Amino acid sequence: MITAGEFRKGVTIELDGSVFNIVDFQHVKPGKGAAFVRTRIKNVMTGAVLERTFNPTDKVPRANIETKEMTYLYSDGELYYFMDVDTFDQLPLNHETVEDAIPFVKENTNVTVRFFKGTAFSVEAPNFVELEVTDTEPGVRGDTATNVTKPATLETGYVVNVPIFINQGEKIRIDTRTGEYMERA
Repeated sequence: MITAGEFRKGVTIELDGSVFNIVDFQHVKPGKGAAFVRTRIKNVMTGAVLERTFNPTDKVPRANIETKEMTYLYSDGELYYFMDVDTFDQLPLNHETVEDAIPFVKENTNVTVRFFKGTAFSVEAPNFVELEVTDTEPGVRGDTATNVTKPATLETGYVVNVPIFINQGEKIRIDTRTGEYMERA
């Protein structure tokens, strides 16, 4: 159990039969009346964000989230298959579960899968990935003085804005948290 006065960003709690991640919190001490904790919480299963207030002494159970290192194997069009690196068991997941990570993950890439009570609810790609540019307009020599960008399609199908000196066939590094170009690999 955790009291509302101990809330911090990133803490997962169980509330009304669902699991929520604390996105933001604020301890409020008004001039009149009792103090309270104003929170923004995100349902980890559905992605819905709620705003809720708690009394600082309210107790809620902390959610037990299990994480596993798994390898992305392949997709058959509907399901995405992942393999547990310890037991070699395969786990099929639907698009809603993997949609945040799949633009940055190619086959045989290790990812982190998060579980609650044995059910996978999210897949996290590594923070930085190196992907090859499969399609982009050719760069113009000597046109590097300004911060001009152009769209580039990566080997996973993800489209990112890159500087104009990046050409087709080059490997680039992407920050998966923001989805932005970082540097050449």
